[in-house]
Parts: sequence; structure tokens; C-alpha cells
Amino acid sequence: MKVNSHHLTSLSKGPASSFDREGRLRVGRETQEGQGRPQVMCERWCRLRGNLLFIMKKPQQRSALEEVLVLERCHVLESTDNNNGLLIRFDSGEPGVYVECVNSGEVNSWLVALREANSEGLTNRIRHLRTQLMDTAGNSAVNSVGNAETTVVDAVYYCTKQLPLEFSIDCSGLSIGHKVKRPHAVVQVSVINTQTHTITDYCCTEIVESTSDPVFLTGVCISPDHPFTLDTTLKLTVYHAKVKTHDTRSFLGFSCFSIRDLLRTNEPQLSLSLRSADGTSEVGEVKLGRLQMRDMENREGEDTTSDILHKCPLLCDSLHGSMHDRDNSPMMRAVFRSTVCKVYRFQTESSRWMLVREQMSESPLSFSLPKQLLSCYIQEDMRRVQELCDLCDLSPYWDRLRTDVIAHYSQLISTYQETLTELNKLTGSSCSFKASCSKSDRYLEFIPVNLHTQRMQVTCSRRTVWYDVVTVGAPADHYQGFKHGGLQRLLNKPDSDNKSVSAAYCCISYSPEESSRAREVLSSVSQLQPLISGLTEELLQAALEVNSQRLQNILHSLAHRTEQFVHALKDELVKNALLALHAARPAYHLSNGHAHVTHGNGTGPRLSSANQDGLRPSIWRQESIPQHTEYDEEEEWDRVWANVAMSLNCIIAMVDRLQERENRKQEVTSQTQNDVTTTSHNTDSSRAPWQASLAPLPDSSRAPWQASLAPLPDSSRSPWQVSLAPLPDLSPSWQEQLLPLVVTLKECVSDAVERARCAMTFVLLQGAAASACHGQALTHRRDAVFSQALCAVVCGFVLRLYSGLEDKGFLLQLCEVGLITQFEGLLSTYSDEVGMLEDMEMGVSDLNRVSFKITEAKSEQPTDLLPSVTGLRGCFCVEVPLPSETYLLLPGELRDGRDLRVHPLLFNIGINQQQSLAERFGDSSLQERINLRSCEMLKSYYKTLRDKLPNLTLPCSRSPLAVEDLLCSLEQSLETKKRKNVEVLWLAASVCRRLNGVRLTSCKSAKDRTSMSVTLEQCMLLRDEHTLSKEHFNRALDCMRSSRLQQGQIVGCWDPERGAGSWSGFKGEQKTPAAPGRHFYPVALLLVTSHLLVVWLILSMVVVTGK
Repeated sequence: MKVNSHHLTSLSKGPASSFDREGRLRVGRETQEGQGRPQVMCERWCRLRGNLLFIMKKPQQRSALEEVLVLERCHVLESTDNNNGLLIRFDSGEPGVYVECVNSGEVNSWLVALREANSEGLTNRIRHLRTQLMDTAGNSAVNSVGNAETTVVDAVYYCTKQLPLEFSIDCSGLSIGHKVKRPHAVVQVSVINTQTHTITDYCCTEIVESTSDPVFLTGVCISPDHPFTLDTTLKLTVYHAKVKTHDTRSFLGFSCFSIRDLLRTNEPQLSLSLRSADGTSEVGEVKLGRLQMRDMENREGEDTTSDILHKCPLLCDSLHGSMHDRDNSPMMRAVFRSTVCKVYRFQTESSRWMLVREQMSESPLSFSLPKQLLSCYIQEDMRRVQELCDLCDLSPYWDRLRTDVIAHYSQLISTYQETLTELNKLTGSSCSFKASCSKSDRYLEFIPVNLHTQRMQVTCSRRTVWYDVVTVGAPADHYQGFKHGGLQRLLNKPDSDNKSVSAAYCCISYSPEESSRAREVLSSVSQLQPLISGLTEELLQAALEVNSQRLQNILHSLAHRTEQFVHALKDELVKNALLALHAARPAYHLSNGHAHVTHGNGTGPRLSSANQDGLRPSIWRQESIPQHTEYDEEEEWDRVWANVAMSLNCIIAMVDRLQERENRKQEVTSQTQNDVTTTSHNTDSSRAPWQASLAPLPDSSRAPWQASLAPLPDSSRSPWQVSLAPLPDLSPSWQEQLLPLVVTLKECVSDAVERARCAMTFVLLQGAAASACHGQALTHRRDAVFSQALCAVVCGFVLRLYSGLEDKGFLLQLCEVGLITQFEGLLSTYSDEVGMLEDMEMGVSDLNRVSFKITEAKSEQPTDLLPSVTGLRGCFCVEVPLPSETYLLLPGELRDGRDLRVHPLLFNIGINQQQSLAERFGDSSLQERINLRSCEMLKSYYKTLRDKLPNLTLPCSRSPLAVEDLLCSLEQSLETKKRKNVEVLWLAASVCRRLNGVRLTSCKSAKDRTSMSVTLEQCMLLRDEHTLSKEHFNRALDCMRSSRLQQGQIVGCWDPERGAGSWSGFKGEQKTPAAPGRHFYPVALLLVTSHLLVVWLILSMVVVTGK
């Protein structure tokens, strides 16, 4: 049989959703019929698609294809030798294939799948589906023409079930009884449950004032997640809204239809008669139209401005299919859930129509990332406690300090473990966000408030554009409150507040920058040590296989990692900390009881007086750190470096000699004599490029081992230094000769890690002591605020990455410069919101030390596609997994695990009435300082972007202003110091979008002010980028804002994970604390201007005086 191997390979690499069955199986061939289970069984990853069984080379999903079985003219039998085995026997007589499941629970499912994977099985399935369609249409009409049409409708519906069904509503001939007055029409869409005879409100249009023939801009979107069928009946009820601002309305008429009726009509619109309450008379007409962009474009040339509202055949159903396919990908479904969709149609200045689709989603990252962070905090603090205990004997003063710090860490560990336990109880598959009413909950401190993604898709003139923004409550610790301010104020108390601390702890002083460097060193050595150990094991394995090329590649990686390890420890901070630790030993104070060491500028230790009061028995003894004053710690640390470097050089030299000897054995030509002259002692001419990776450091930081590889004195000679003796003729294997050198390298690395860990732990002891003086509340607060900010940034990063996977320029920018993440704050600088802003400023600033890394997902299961976080405080790394097919299309830099940086910025403008008080009677310097600093950081980022990528093409815009002009306008706007200068926010957002950045909007709870800001931004984008008609701007803004209120009341309350019949809109629904109810943004109250506020204050004073 002729096959296309390339085509089969591509079929085997499809997504998991395109396969009927896949998993690990043990596969073997029969050598003769009836022999039973083959003796040789290899574990393989098998994927079943149709009648093809793909067998991979390895038991991993992403491995290469090895064999394909066509499951035709074969029989699948159960094995009599093994309960987990199946036998595929072919009618042609060729050897059968024996497959064995890993566990017994998969045998039946594989048996059924393999038996149905043939043409006969597919025919039976098609026949079964046809029977189901006929049963749905009615058996009495099977042979009729109408039934054929109905069957087609059913088939179309089942095939497009994964796409949302969208339609618009128009009315005509409406009247208010016998009055001439035109109604303010609004349509309520409800779902009729024919089984329970109940009616549930689903959605509502906006109010169209003073017209008998209203055209509603808000459409109806039925998501595939909703439990609708073809026979689902929808009821349209038209009301007259007497007062627009109050829910007082009178009934005009109603009509009912099924989804089958809408899909079956051949007309552009489905016309229905509106009936009175008793159903006896007609009171108007309602028209429903599926959104079809192609029909609209065909008729655009015929429509005029006067009658376009009545001739519009509505919008886009066919063009958004591909976009929805991307949104419905495993990546998007894993990270964004419970999507609520609203659809609108707006008119442009050229009298055309554009489709605007809003999607609001929740994310399981709201709970998954905080739980991972809590686990990281617990592990880090437990490791710190163990490291502090490993410092062994310390002087009485340092011992008391260590005891206080250990108690501080133990209290944090206990609190975090309790919080993590409660979160595991509260969270479930259907709970993916924290409502604003729970923002002060003790056990939900680490969860962001109202984290949602807001996506706006604009389709106009055959062009589709997405605008994304993440909305979240301001990262702040509402549980601890803001009585004493936020993090910024608590961490920067006046020096007078810390005098008692300084007097009580006359300790070695390290700056926050040095403490941060100490954490980086600890993180680096913790990551590099296992990598070096793993590479040495691979080196020995390659030596056992006598694989020269693999040996060279592994040795290259080993040299690179060792270079990183040595340079991570070259900092003077490590050496000075070792000296300070030596000075803190009891033995040092026995001979120098009047002195202790202080360290302020990082250049070295200096002595000052302190009182010492006796010695404390040691915790346990550590021989690696000297305990006497005559010992030269600096010389010992340099010797440790020399051991690591020289051990690696010995391995390199040994590999060179082994390979040269192997080459001499294989040479049979006349060139043998020339090659033999190159001996193993000529290291300069035979050294490979990677062998020079341990380049000399600058003279100021040069270690002794970097000068030469001369032998050390006999007193300090190590066993590995005699291992380079001339090789005997009958030498042992490569592995046996490399083993002593590898063991020595690992021991030297372990020794260096142990010393560096003790030194850096001693550095962190001083910072931890300062935190212990303030109690655990400050550390707890900072961890909680950082957790909330990290969840929002990760959500925005993932959303931006998914939308830019096909943009090579964006991926290059991500690698070389990083990604801008702009927080838009709407907090006032008055009362408690000052503390919230201080918390938010510190939380956003801490994001500077977060890195991202793109990895290949193990599978396409939702749990394997969720981002994960690892690391320590100050150096966390977020891994974002992508499916194999998507991952392989990325540039090599991203696939190599390159660290990606984010550049967080915060622009805040208070817009509520409290900000008016702050600007007139208070202080807004905090807001000004934050905005000015963020502006400078934004300018610096753009300069770096242009320097590194001068030819990068940024996203286009209809605005004539370049990015440089926008930055200049932003700087000028900040200098004017105008009250409630929202122009700052708009300019900053415009620059962020032009630089491929991530947009995040926050207020106190991400409700009123946030919804006002997001809807205004969306309408301004429609006006500036898509020529939204100025006459329709205010109506579009009111329409989008009113839909937010409707979403919070009746739309988006269906949760597919809770099962059928679960509607949050039902009366009497009980919500448990374990699954907080969904909260959507209501329409904000009108903001009180500063002038009205002054008038109100004056009138209040007059009233009080009169009384």
C-alpha cells in the first residue's frame, strides 16, 4: 500500500482532541501464531485516529512516529495469558501485534476503541447518528421534504455546537395603548423550560427612546456552554420603560420561538408577531436576524444613510468562526473559563456596520498561583530555619538573634500552612475568582479581588482586531487594614522609629541591595548544583557508551554551567560574609571579647565595640567553617574556587586524551604520523572553544586558580591532582578513568555550595532580624500583596502571549527587551485608599524580580497547561506551558528556556469624590511621585527597545502621533498637575498598546470605577481606530455600560461545571462559602465633580448653622 510518510507524520502530531484514544501501551510482535505474549515488549505511546493506530518510538506523547497500523480486516481479541493484554490479528496472515495496557482499568476502553476503529465501525456510528437525527425530527415525517430540511438543520446545529449562536432584535409598529406617544422600548429575553413550566430571564437589550420602530444595538449571544437544544423555546417580551433611571416599565407585547425556527428560516430575518397579554391581538412585530457579515457587505453599496438602520441584514457569523476556534483552543480553555459574551452592532462614520463582541472570563489562576506561592513560601522558610541551624556555634548575641528569627519563621510557616489548608477546602472546579464582598476574608488574603479578562473583538470591513485588558481589585491587604498605612509607609518608617531596633540589635548591617544579592546567590547555587550533578552523570553515561560526539556536547554544557556557578560566587559579598561569620564564632570572641564586626558599604568588615555575655552550647559542630582566629578565611575561600576550576580542567584534559587515543586506533591512512604528533600535553592547540569558557575575571576579582594550573604545595595536594599520570597501554574503560575526576568535581562543588549557603544565610539573618522586630505582619502583608499582583500579571502575560504567537516581531521583542505591563490605578489619595495605593505600589515594584519561561506541556490536559511558579522571595520564575505543536513553532531562543522579563508600571489618577477632597484639602504627592517615576521607566524602556531593535515594526494605529510624541505629551500632562487629569491614563494606555504591552485596570474592588474606565476606553478605541460615528458614541457608551448591569443580574450565571439546571439567577439559590457567587460589574454612579462637592459642603454648613 502506497502511503505518504510526511502526511502520516503530520497526522500523528495532531492535538489530543483529534484522537479517539491515546496512552501508553506495551507493544510487541508475534514471531509465530499462538505463541502468546511476546518475550520482547517495548513501552510506546499509542494514538488512535479513525482506523489508524500510530505507535511512537518512545512512551512520550511528543516522540517521533515509529509505526502505523491500519485496523482493517483484523480482529481484536482479549489475551488469555494476561488480563491486561490485547491481540490484533490480521486476516492476511501476517504476524499479529500484541498490546498490553499499563493498568487493568484501561483494557475495556482500548478494546472497544480498537474494535470500532474500522470502516464497519464507522458505518455503524454514522447509522446511529442518523437514527438520532430522525428521532429528533419525528418518525412520521421521515420521508417528507420538510423532514429532510429539518434533518439538515439538526446536522448543522450539531456540527456547529461549539460556536456561539448570535442574533439581533428589531421591532416595528410599537405603540402605548391608544396613545400617540412613542414608547421607550426594551426587550427582555427569557428561556422557557417546558418540563418544569418555568421561565428564567436570560438577557436584556438597551432602552431605545421615543420610537415605534426601535433598532437595538445589543444582540443576543447563546454560548455553547449553555444547556440549549434545538427545541429550547425563547420568549421575547417588549416593555415600555417609563423612567429610564428606574425599573418601572409597562408591558407591550410578547412572542415565542425555538432555536430550530431561527436556524431553519431561509430569509435574512425571522419575523414574529407581538401578542398582547391575553394573546388575542397583535401589537407589533419583532424581527430576529442571525449575524451575517457577507450579506451586509454585499448590500452596503445599495444602502443609504436614511434607511440603513432598517435594511441592515446584520453582522458576522461566518467570519468569527476561525477566531472562535482559537479562543476554544486547549490553551484558552485551560486558563480562561466561565466566559460571558455580549454582542453589539455600531454604525461607523462611513455608514457601515461593525460587530463588537465583548468576552469577560474568569481564570483558575486566581487560586492556583496563590496556592503555589504559599507552598514556595513554606518551603523557603523551612529551608531558612534549617540553614540557620546549620550555622552551628555563634556568639551569645548572634544566637539570641537567630532564635528570634527562627521563631519568626516558625510563626509564618504555621500561618501559611493554615491558610493553604483552608484554600484547599474552599476552592473547587467551579470557583475561579474572589468576590469583592470577601476581600477582607482572612484566608483569602492571597487571592486577587474580581480578577477578570475583558476582551473586545471588533469586526469591520473584513478586518478583525482584539483589544484585551485585565481588570482586578487593587493588590492590597484588606484583612490587616490600613490604619497605619500601606507597605510603602511601613517599610520606610522614620529613623526615630527604628532607634530601639538599632540599639537592641547592634549587628552586622547589610543594605537591602546586599540582602537581595544574597537571595540571588542562594537561588543560583541551588539551581546550578543539581544541573552540574546531572551533567556529570550524563558524562559518565556517554563515556560508558564511548560516544565521542555526545561526550563533547555534554562537556560543553558542563563547562558552561560550571562557569555560571563560579561567577555566581565571585561576588565580594560572599567573601566578606564568610569573614563576618568567622568573626561571629564563639572562639573568635574568646580572644577578642571586646570587638564585633560591622559592615555597611559592602567593601569589607570593620570593628566596633560591643558587650558579649558568655557562650552558648553549640547546636551541632560543622568542621568546614574554622573556629579560630589564626585561620585565613579569605585564602581558604580562594582555595575552594581553585578546586572547582581545576577539577573541571582535569576532566577536560582527560576527555581530550581519551578521544585522541581512540582516534589513533582508528586511523589507517598515511596521515597517522601527523595526527600522532598532537599529544595530550599540547593543550593550547587542541583545546576546543568551549574549553576556554572559564575566562579570567577582572584583575580586581581574580582568584589564584585563574593565573595558572600550577601544582599546589604538597600540604594542600588533593587526590585528584595525581590522576593525570601517563595512561598505561592496557588502560581501563573511559567511565572508570573519568569516575574519580567526576566525583572530585561534585565534592568540590558541594563544598563551595555549603560555604556560600552559610555565608548568605548569615547575610539574610540581619534582614530577617529587622522583620522579626516588626513581627510577622509586615512580611505576611508583603507576601499577600505580591501574590495578588502576580496573579494579575501572569493572567495578562498569558493572554498577550496567546494572541501574539504568530507575530514574529512581538516574540523577538519579548526575548530581547521584555514586556511592558501597565497597571492603571483609579484609587484616591484620601483615607484608606492611600494605604491601598501604597500596598499596590510595593506589589507592582516587587514584580520587577519575576521572570517568565515558556516550556513544552506534557499533554493537552487543562492541568498541564496551567502556568506554575517556582523560586524564592525576590526571584520567582513563572513557567508558561504550551502544547507541543505550538511550542515547536516558537523561535529557538524561547525554546531554549530563556528568561523573559516584565517591566511593571503604575499610573494612578483618583477620579471619585474622595480625590476631590484630597486635592483641595489633602495631599496627592504620592500619586504624583508614582506617575513621574513610571513615566521615566516607560521612556527608558522605549529607548532600550529602539536601541536593541531599531527595525522592529510596532502595531499600527490611525493616530498621526508617533510613540515619541505620545511620551512627550504624557510628560507634559504630568507637569501640568491638573486635577483628576484622566488624560494621563489615556496617554499611558495608548503608549502601552503601541508597545505590545499588557493593560491592567484596578480600583478598590474592580467594580464601579473600573467598569466606567474600561467601557470608556473601549468606546474611545472604537471612535479613534474604527471610526465609530460621533453621533452614536454616547449611545454606544450607554449601551455597553448598561449591559454590565444586566450581566451582573441575569447573564453569565450559568456554570457548566455545576451541572444542568444550575442557574444563579434563580430565586432561593443557596451559595455556600466554598463557592462564592459570581460578581459582575454594575453601572457606576455618576461621579461628583469638585464644584458640586463645594456647593454641597456650603449648603450643608448653612443647614447646620440654621439649626
